[in-house]
Amino acid sequence: MTALTNHRLGEPCWVDYASSDLDVSREFYTSLFGWTADVAPPEYGGYVTMRSNGRAVAGMGSAMGDMQRDTWTTYLLVEDAANTERTAVDSHAQVSAPTMTVGDRGSMAVLADPGGAAIGIWEPEGFRGFEAVAEVGAPAWHELYARDFLAQLDFYTTVFGWSTQVLGDTADFRYSTFGPEGSPAGGVFDADKTLPDGVPSHWTIYFGVEDADTACARAVELGGTVIRDPWVSEFGRFAQANDPLGGMFLLHQVR
Repeated sequence: MTALTNHRLGEPCWVDYASSDLDVSREFYTSLFGWTADVAPPEYGGYVTMRSNGRAVAGMGSAMGDMQRDTWTTYLLVEDAANTERTAVDSHAQVSAPTMTVGDRGSMAVLADPGGAAIGIWEPEGFRGFEAVAEVGAPAWHELYARDFLAQLDFYTTVFGWSTQVLGDTADFRYSTFGPEGSPAGGVFDADKTLPDGVPSHWTIYFGVEDADTACARAVELGGTVIRDPWVSEFGRFAQANDPLGGMFLLHQVR
C-alpha cells in the first residue's frame, strides 16, 4: 500500500499517546486495531510506533509524571518548531514542553492553546508523520472541543494559517472545519455548553474502523469502556470509548 507523505502545513500529521502503563496500552490498541508495534532504541526512550499494514499511524510512550497522562495528543506540521513556539506564545499560548530535537526524526513541542487545550507541533526531518489516514486502522478525524471557541479558532488561524469553513453557527451548534474546502482535516466544536463542569478544552482523535458496533464490543472485551454507543449522523457512523487506563478516543466507521 502507498504511504501518505504529503501532509499540509499547519494541519495534523501525527498522534501519540502518553501512557501510565505502556504494556497495557500497547496490548489494548494493537488488539483493537490490528496494529503492529515497533519499539525504538533506548536513546528514544522506548517510544513505540504503531503500524497498520506496515505504515506508521500513531505513536505511544510512557507519560512523564502527570502531564497529559493517558491522553492522545495531535501534532500539527510546521516548518520551524522553535519559531512556531514563539509565535504561539505571542498569541497567548502556554508552553507545556519546549521545542526539542528528536534524534534525526525532527523537532517537537507541546503547547496549551488560549483555551487550555494541549496541541503538539512537529517539524519533520527524517520522519514526516502518519502514513495513512481516513481508513481502517488509521486516524480519520481530529476535533477540538473548545470552551473559548472564537479565541481558540483565531489562535489556530493566526499561528498555523488555517483556512476554515463554517459548518454551523447557532447557539445549539457552532462548528468550523479547517483545511481546503472539500478536503477538511478536522474541526473545532463550540463545546462550552456541552462539556461537564471541570472538563477543559481538549483535542480528540477519531480512528477508522470497519464496523463501529464490532469495534465497541471488542474494546469492551479488551477492558475498555464504551462512553457513547454508536450513532449515525450525516457525516457517518461514530462511537466514543475509553481505553482501560481512561484514555478517550472515538471510532469512525469508514466507507
